[in-house]
Amino acid sequence: MSILTLKSVSKSFGALKVTDGVSLEVQTGEALGIIGPNGAGKSTLFNLIAGNIKPDEGQILLDGTDVSHWSPMERVQAGVGRSFQIPQPFNHLSVFENLMVAAQFGGAHRGSEASEFCMSILEKTGLAPSARDMAGGLSLLQRKRLELARAMATSPKLILLDEIAGGLTDGECGDLIKTIKDIHSQGTSIIWIEHVLHALTSVVDRLMVLNFGENIMVGGIYEVMNAPAVREIYLGLEV
Repeated sequence: MSILTLKSVSKSFGALKVTDGVSLEVQTGEALGIIGPNGAGKSTLFNLIAGNIKPDEGQILLDGTDVSHWSPMERVQAGVGRSFQIPQPFNHLSVFENLMVAAQFGGAHRGSEASEFCMSILEKTGLAPSARDMAGGLSLLQRKRLELARAMATSPKLILLDEIAGGLTDGECGDLIKTIKDIHSQGTSIIWIEHVLHALTSVVDRLMVLNFGENIMVGGIYEVMNAPAVREIYLGLEV
């Protein structure tokens, strides 16, 4: 069964068409990677799925329900969690408080149950020792982990990960991959935009390629990475 379906979704900003008739189906429990050059429309697609912007044309379905014009909060409460490419924590709150905000307003958790739930997520993401630290003072890896933890705290059925491995060392990236694999193994669907290909391909089942807002192809990792069009557009190789 499809957890997310895009039907000919388009979005323009003035004369610039940043998403051009994109159609896609993501199955429940699947991990899909999205690749493409800078300016391909990847983050815009995430903004459309998350509800930060509305499509000009087409439909966005979550579990078969048309959510094309739902607000971001309505989509979070329906099961769509998201991390941002540039971490956006509440800097004046502690790590634990950041999760409590997400759990109570996004995931409808309350009281002691919310506290226990958030602590379990901090353990899973390696942030438990930093629970009382102010989010504004975290390292890059910790901020990336907090982005993931906040998304998890909303109890999502589908998580959107936007370049969450960017800027990390190989060791830090490996730790993050393990956490994401654990989340996926528990049945959470994932859509992951990433330029760190070895991280992406170690987790996802399929790849989607965007270029100038168009869905060039979707398929298995080997099939996509060896396609002449992908090598020419994404890798910059003449074929």
